Amino acid sequence: MITVTPLRRTLFFVFFDAVLSWVTLYLSYNLRFNFHVEPQYMENFLKVFLLLTGLKIGALAYFRIYQVSWRFVSLYEAKKLFWAHLVAYGLFVVVYYMIPEPFQPFPRSVLMIDFFLSFIFLGALRIAKRLFVEGGENRDLPKTLLVGVSPYTQLLLKEKERFYVSAIVDDSPMVVRSLVMDHRVEALDDLETVIAREQIESVIISKPFDVLDLQKIYKRINRAGIYDIKVFSLENQQEKLRPVTVEDLLARHPKDLDTETIGDFVRGKRILITGAGGSIGSEIVRQCHAYGADELVLVDNGEYNLYAIGEEFPDASLHLLSVTDREGISELIGRIGPDVVIHAAAYKHVPLCEANPRAAAVNNVWGTQNVIDGCIAHEIPRLVIISTDKAVRPTNVMGATKRVTELYAQNVDAGQTEIVAVRFGNVLGSSGSVIPKFKAQIESGGPVTVTHPEMTRYFMLIPEACQLVLQAASIAQGGELFILDMGEPVKIVDLAQQMIRLYGKEGEVEIVYTGLRPGEKLYEELLISPDDAKTSYPSITVARPTSYPIEKLREQISRLGTDSDVRKVLKMIVPEYSIHGGVE
Repeated sequence: MITVTPLRRTLFFVFFDAVLSWVTLYLSYNLRFNFHVEPQYMENFLKVFLLLTGLKIGALAYFRIYQVSWRFVSLYEAKKLFWAHLVAYGLFVVVYYMIPEPFQPFPRSVLMIDFFLSFIFLGALRIAKRLFVEGGENRDLPKTLLVGVSPYTQLLLKEKERFYVSAIVDDSPMVVRSLVMDHRVEALDDLETVIAREQIESVIISKPFDVLDLQKIYKRINRAGIYDIKVFSLENQQEKLRPVTVEDLLARHPKDLDTETIGDFVRGKRILITGAGGSIGSEIVRQCHAYGADELVLVDNGEYNLYAIGEEFPDASLHLLSVTDREGISELIGRIGPDVVIHAAAYKHVPLCEANPRAAAVNNVWGTQNVIDGCIAHEIPRLVIISTDKAVRPTNVMGATKRVTELYAQNVDAGQTEIVAVRFGNVLGSSGSVIPKFKAQIESGGPVTVTHPEMTRYFMLIPEACQLVLQAASIAQGGELFILDMGEPVKIVDLAQQMIRLYGKEGEVEIVYTGLRPGEKLYEELLISPDDAKTSYPSITVARPTSYPIEKLREQISRLGTDSDVRKVLKMIVPEYSIHGGVE
């Protein structure tokens, strides 16, 4: 089998362009003279052919037509072919009028006839492959159902090498019963009937759906016995066909996301981000860059994480530094003088924090205190602290330490610094997330381990959570504790079952309940009180502030690194903290 290379493709088209140019020119002479060409007119045929064909091939090369993959020819390439012909034939006319003798006698009307014939013949050569590819249908390929009519539908219908489109369904009355490239669009309500009638083997969801609608469609397709389900979308200006992911099914896209307000808040500012190499911190970096931050200062105590995010943003300033280094953090903040500090550095893994309470307290509480005090001392305009739903009536060390930092942020004398904390739940795909764990367990054949059948959690995509963090920060006036609306809580066992179905392993991989781990609770809460205030954005709520004597709080915080019982000190500060024990 001959491998197609750019050089071979170019030589192929140059050769056949020359052959077809001879055919069209000869035909043009015959058409001009009604197929009775007098001999004297053919004496200079070769000269005309060589000059005209040379100019034509040169013009085609100039317009880079020989570089086009003609399997994907479109109107744009046809226009370039037309312009190349105009240039070539125009140059021939110039040469002919400058030195007419070598071409005499020459009937000039032949030139006009040949122009159109050449354009048609050379164009036909180039669309022949596309016509062949699109004309043939390999019915041995998986019979595929398209769900949704969108700008992508025609692209999918033209795809003939990976699947065979048997049917299309849509939920819009405007397109149901219409034709798309000879395919009749049927109603989404008849999904199961269409799948059974057409013996569908795979499904492509080819237009965006609301998450709840997508979940319903996905479940209906699953119940019909189809597990090969993909989505087609445009990501980073690239067309992408990929399997449905659990993130697609759980994503909660905020309807009140105000990108203009976020842009006004971030654009042109120098922003320092702690924990910049972590899952939350790195996405904050990406969002700040996307919204036009003037300078990014990235702080992390993990060498590889900092290196990785630095590779994404080579213009960023990287600082390998722990937030527990009080002098180092204060010196960096004072030297850089950022407009905004976003504090995302924290230990977040509940079991590890339970097993190492002193380390969790020092990093999460002392580290946050160092960042807050440094910002206040150097009069940084705004500080944003990332908190968690586990700070609400905490049952673990991690949640308790986060609640302490919220109390400190709300009660410290902030001076010229506006301090705001933002609390949200689990984010899909973060470090420590249950999703990578379930994925690994399913791929290894199971079992999938769930702690309790009633365990529920809130979930949000990392980019959406980070955008809402920036949006909350943009409306802050100082001292607020913002709470992000995480949508409806999800049962972890339902999530596990959904992932097993996504992998087509239903009935093969079992779910095993292992019991609650130290510090875990069945339900996470986002609100402390029903008296929390609304903001102009339904997705963002302001928690009622909690007063706490700041000097007493400072004294208690100082004991976290020295007292033999860290949990006892945390309980002293956060009375609602329910201690479940653990090991030091």
